[in-house]
Amino acid sequence: MSLIDVIDLQSAQLHDEARRAMEVCNACRYCEGFCAVFPAMELRRDFTNGDLDYLANLCHNCQGCFHSCQYAPPHPFGINVPKALAELRYQTYRDYAWPPSMARVFDRNGTLVCLLAALSVAVLVTCIVLLRDPGILFQPQTGPGAFYRIMPWGLLSALAGASFVYSLVALGMGFRNFWRASERPTSDLTRPRPLMQALHDVFTLKYLGGNGRGCNDLSDNFTMLRRRLHHAMFYGFLLCFASTSVATLYDHFWNWPAPYPLLSAPVLLGLVGGLGLIVGCSGLIWVKVQTDPAPSARALLGADYALLTLLLLSSVTGLVLLTLRETSAMGLLLAVHFGFILALFLALPYSKFVHGIYRSGALLRYALEREDEHASHASN
Repeated sequence: MSLIDVIDLQSAQLHDEARRAMEVCNACRYCEGFCAVFPAMELRRDFTNGDLDYLANLCHNCQGCFHSCQYAPPHPFGINVPKALAELRYQTYRDYAWPPSMARVFDRNGTLVCLLAALSVAVLVTCIVLLRDPGILFQPQTGPGAFYRIMPWGLLSALAGASFVYSLVALGMGFRNFWRASERPTSDLTRPRPLMQALHDVFTLKYLGGNGRGCNDLSDNFTMLRRRLHHAMFYGFLLCFASTSVATLYDHFWNWPAPYPLLSAPVLLGLVGGLGLIVGCSGLIWVKVQTDPAPSARALLGADYALLTLLLLSSVTGLVLLTLRETSAMGLLLAVHFGFILALFLALPYSKFVHGIYRSGALLRYALEREDEHASHASN
């Protein structure tokens, strides 16, 4: 049996288990007020693979349904919705990835691949700098353009630009594949009211609080801890991206090259964003270590740790570089930080980062279905 056949068989088994769970839940409906998954489920009598992939990505893994389910283990039915949907959700990252071969590279050893990629880039950049001017790597560099004396602007922009564009294309193709499986027209992507509702749900992380009470990450007690940590990570990432965007404007439009003063917009945005990422990522790693194993897909934690570790190390190396940028350590720190950033860009389309992309699409589809349902009731 080939690797592709094994993957197809595994995908079919995961869909079958998720379908069984949804059929039991659709008959019971005790958890219909817990989150968006159950109202979306109740609109269906049959579940296609595309429907199940949609529901799996609509699930925010709050685990409340597991602790309330009368059919959960040790009941003979053995219904474990969070685990079934988490395993299927992870399968969608592979099924919709572009190109598919890259997903298999990151599949089993995501953390190792990311760290090796970061180290490889750091070593490559260091070797290029040493070949140009061996002495400059260990000399303090200050003032405008200090970074570019270590690493030429053309090399930095070419590597960063190419990896960033590749990441955007791969993420876009993955989302296209996910949306096609939903069998919704592309025109639905711009319907104003559902789009605004979906954006609200995305940026507030609405369903990471279950139905407003929180998640059951550590036990059957509700807590908002994971939602707050996700907020720190999510907005920390956005602030770091804003920092890079502002720095690009400074450099290309106002001819003000990096590094920038501590009180400048790029540094302040990056500082706050980096601290947010450190708090969010380290906190989420701790939650995953402590989480209740019963409703969790423990075999999939490697993918979670890979992304969290890469984001955490990118933030830490960035803040260390900011602190020591006027010392002789700046050259090596710049190479290491740049290595982690490029590895992050290359890993994003094949890491758990895509859950944000597919979950946004699932929330948009949920908003579309609710609007369609309301329109149908109004017409009747």
